[in-house]
Amino acid sequence: MTPAGPFARLQGTRVLVIGGSSGIGEATAALAARCGARVTIASRSAARREAALARLPSGVAADPLDVGDASQVEDYFSRRPAWDHVVLAGSATQVGSVTSLPLPQARASMDNKFWGAYHVGRSARVADGGSITFVSGVYSAKPNPQAVLQGALNAAVEALARGLALERAPAVRVNVVSPSTTDTPLWNRLGPDGRAARMAFMRERLPLRRVADAADIAEALLFLAVQANATGATLLVDGGDALV
Repeated sequence: MTPAGPFARLQGTRVLVIGGSSGIGEATAALAARCGARVTIASRSAARREAALARLPSGVAADPLDVGDASQVEDYFSRRPAWDHVVLAGSATQVGSVTSLPLPQARASMDNKFWGAYHVGRSARVADGGSITFVSGVYSAKPNPQAVLQGALNAAVEALARGLALERAPAVRVNVVSPSTTDTPLWNRLGPDGRAARMAFMRERLPLRRVADAADIAEALLFLAVQANATGATLLVDGGDALV
């Protein structure tokens, strides 16, 4: 099917989705591929990459990449032609209050989410008119006492994107999508009952009375990728979570 609307601009473009082996990243890779983009996913886990390729449209490629390793990120981009769009969708962070979360786990979260974005923003080779898009999260706008670090990380990623938008203008646009709780395999760690309870709780409290799925966030990420007049923007796709 020929893509319509703004996503038609993805036809024939080269799109890299880092963290594309599950959840939001996988949904983004799938949508981009269906819209005619030449898509590569990148992540640390070989097993997860192979499993994702079995689910994704044919023609999607996969590469190993650890964004926490600055030299690996620099080498990865230096060996490949410039991308039209780079999406950084995956991160590994720990949840907990400032007083309860062990410092090594807190620092590992910072290394992965903030420094991972920094490394990508620093080294990504993007063609003129292309884009880099990060994922933050609603806790940057709505602090949570049990996720203070995540709020700080999300705010840092958003500030990084605004600065990069100026640094890399006018050739490259840099934006952020900020979701709330999203129905992805991430929540399987709670077990079936815990996952169901979390989703029910969020549906009850969100103004829209629905929890986003990965496809909702993928659409927002690719909208910003192709929107030629958006840079330095943070797009809340949170079901109204920041309002309540």
